Amino acid sequence: MRYFCFVKILFVANRMPYPPYRGDKLKIYNLARELCVYHELHLITIAENQEDLDSVSALQKPLFDLGNSGSSPSNSGDGIQLFDSIQYVYRPKWRSILSSAIGLFSKRPIQVSFFRSKPFAKQLKQLLDNHHFDAIHVQHLRMAQYFEDGAPSNAILDLPDAFSLYWKRRQSAAKNPFDRAFRRLEFSRLANYEKLMLPKFSQSLVCSTEDREYLINAGMTNVDVLPNGVNLKSFSPQGSDAIIKNRILFTGNMDYAPNIDAVQYFVDEIFPLILEKHPEAHFVIAGQRPVKAVFELASDRIQVTGFIENLASEYAKANVVVSPLRIGAGTQNKVLEALAMNQAVVCSKVGFLGLGLKSGVGILMGETARDFANHVVSILTSEELRKRLGETGGQHVRSTFAWSGISQQLLSYFEKIKS
Repeated sequence: MRYFCFVKILFVANRMPYPPYRGDKLKIYNLARELCVYHELHLITIAENQEDLDSVSALQKPLFDLGNSGSSPSNSGDGIQLFDSIQYVYRPKWRSILSSAIGLFSKRPIQVSFFRSKPFAKQLKQLLDNHHFDAIHVQHLRMAQYFEDGAPSNAILDLPDAFSLYWKRRQSAAKNPFDRAFRRLEFSRLANYEKLMLPKFSQSLVCSTEDREYLINAGMTNVDVLPNGVNLKSFSPQGSDAIIKNRILFTGNMDYAPNIDAVQYFVDEIFPLILEKHPEAHFVIAGQRPVKAVFELASDRIQVTGFIENLASEYAKANVVVSPLRIGAGTQNKVLEALAMNQAVVCSKVGFLGLGLKSGVGILMGETARDFANHVVSILTSEELRKRLGETGGQHVRSTFAWSGISQQLLSYFEKIKS
């Protein structure tokens, strides 16, 4: 039972936000958990497979325990639905791949063409024509395409990162000329598309100051920051009893190109340097859908787990958590989750800049393989350093990146464009 309803919000999402095991699903799901207590939420999205179809009923079940988010009591009467209504267009992946292939001959980015659907455009138009919404949250540049003729004045585009910056960084990691040429083309298209679409919205949001500065330097002016968040009940400090000595952990979806590149880079260039100084170290790669290239990294010192239902238990066992990303933009959820649990983290510049921390104060940043390895060894050999980093980083994340505060920031942006 909802006792008050202040705002009627429509979420236009590129994926069904359940189960919340990846970045784009996590953000919508956790914002909705916070906002559904006092606001009426509606969702329109694309369903790609049977799991997405099954998720519709899960997203409309009453939430009796809203305590996960920390925003309301768990004893909530009749419960509250996450979304009051869910509309979707079923679009199997093969259609999206075909659309991407056709998109090669247009000026749109392939990432945008992948989500291009005439049935979805029609359904969204009917929804907006027939219903009034106080606020519209458009997720990702991919979904901005449905507002190419202009967005309503109460719509916000949540990117959440500068997508062209991400693809700019992917160029440097290309392993052959054809791949490099494709990435260069996609970067160019994305940069042009950002310049085309962002001015059509009253407000655009990214998850880090680095992404904001990049877009502002590219000529955009209506960009502010809405950070990624972390579920503080799911990821909370568990003490040091569970820690397995010398255990180094990386987490992430292991079919995602930046994560694949990160673990390959760690295994090829960083881990051998660690073993030179600390031969007892072992490396765990934990995450769903590992591809063949990830499985091939497994050895007596390297474990590939596959899907882990309770990721917090993996963090709790880690002696140190690493995020050696070379490709990406924004703020990394894996870093926020580990820090929220008071875990010591070593990350690259890609996983660092959106955190609001200095290297050595709550986290360590390694820009070269040698620096990264030395930081990991320092933590493995110093319990005092591990605890100090974890406690400082954890305190910062819990005070800055709780979903309760981030959802209120989103509401303040809606209020800003309204006034």
